[in-house]
Formats: sequence, structure tokens, C-alpha cells
Amino acid sequence: MIVDYHMHLIADDAIEAEAEPVEHYVETAARRGVDEIGFTEHIYLFRQSLPLWTLPYHRERCRHDLDEYCDAVVEAKRQGLPVKLGLEVDYVPGRLDELRDALAPYPWDFLLGSIHWLDGHAVDLEPGVWAELPVEEIWRRYFAELRALAESGLADVLAHPDLVKIFGRRPAPKDVEARHEEAVSAVAEAGLAVEVSTAGLRKPVGELYPDAGFLAGCRERGVGATLASDAHVARDVGRDFDAGVEHLCAAGYETVTVFDGRSARQEPLG
Repeated sequence: MIVDYHMHLIADDAIEAEAEPVEHYVETAARRGVDEIGFTEHIYLFRQSLPLWTLPYHRERCRHDLDEYCDAVVEAKRQGLPVKLGLEVDYVPGRLDELRDALAPYPWDFLLGSIHWLDGHAVDLEPGVWAELPVEEIWRRYFAELRALAESGLADVLAHPDLVKIFGRRPAPKDVEARHEEAVSAVAEAGLAVEVSTAGLRKPVGELYPDAGFLAGCRERGVGATLASDAHVARDVGRDFDAGVEHLCAAGYETVTVFDGRSARQEPLG
């Protein structure tokens, strides 16, 4: 089985962006041999999440309605389309109860957890946090928050777990290995899955997420894995999945994690 469990109906992060039809994503998935897709729009794009945010970046983007988004995906499921309802949830330290309350009313199949911000500065935008802190400190803080996210129980899957490498800036190899080992341990203990994302191939680092060593460590600890394109437009669904499947197989994975109603099961990969 092949899944693509990370994609966005709203074309990009532009404030006035409109949603692309579900059917466009389903059609691309079928052409690329993807059996099931999961929609995981950013939580900060919805009005219902407005009380969670303090940064202008987030607050000015809370323009869409979460009920309408969920209804569109649930209706596609009702029609028999191979889609799952998810959300990409940014970790907000100190606001976990509010996050849980905001998410509680909806019939999620799975939730992605992600780290994009450290102390109000973006990890995946420049200059962002890179103008504020040394590389070693950014990696330390990023993975500390990733561990906290895993331990929170908020999410089912960690999205692009080593996103911090996006610009190719890394500390010394021994520090990278230590951060990876800490994260793998936290993920395994929490019972989460990790996402193998081909989106990194389209970023400055030009690599899959996560690193091969990180992924192998997850496999050794029995951590499940999903596949993801992080498509923000339908044409990117399933993009570069040959590389993603090869990455999983090289780490020893023979199955992919599939979700339904936040319950995980394993299906043969491929």
C-alpha cells in the first residue's frame, strides 16, 4: 500500500488563498499509484484557532472555516473517495489544553504534529531563527520541542521530523547523532509514527526527511512510518515517491502505517 498523508487543500500560505478541489488531489494520486491520501491543512489557517496565536504571521492567516474544511473531506469519504481527514498541528508550548479543546469536536483520522517556530522565529523561513541563534542552539531547541511534542500525545505522526536541516546547516556530526537518538527514543516511547517526506527534495537541503540514520533508528525501535509529499497543490501529490519508498526500504521498513479514526494499523508497503 502507498499513502500520501500530508497535503494542503489551500494552495499556499498566502492570506487570500482559496482551496483547491479534493477531486484534483484524488486524480493525481490515482495517476501516481497512491492508494490513499490524507488532507492535513495547517491549523493556523482556521478562524477557530485564532485564540491560540500571538504572532502576526498566524493571526492574519486565520481566514478559513474549520467546519467547512472538515465537512468537505468527510463528504469525499462518504462518496467513497480514498481520503482521510487530518490536520497539521503546530506545537505551541504552554497551550496544549487549548489545542486539545480546539481539536476535540472533529472526527480526525490522524493528526500531524510539527515544529516550525522557536521563540517566535521561523525555522523554515529566512532569516528567521537563523539570524538569532547559533546553529548548535537551534538544533538543541528544535529537538527539545520535538521531544515535548511527541510526549504531549497531541499528534499521531511527527511531520518532517528533522525540518531543522532545511537550509543544510548542521552542527557537528556527533551533535546531530545525539539529537536524533533523543528524538527517536521519545517517539518510540510515545508510540507515534514518523513521516517520510519527499518535500525535502524540493527544499535547499535537497534531502528526504528524515535523515537515513534517524529513520533507521526509528525502525530499530519499532516506530511506524507514513509517506508524505507535503503537497500544497494537487500536482505535487505523490511526488518523488519512488525515492520515499526506497528510503523506507533501505531503513528496513516492510509496512506503512495507515490511520482510521486515530487508530493505526500496518499494511504491506508498496
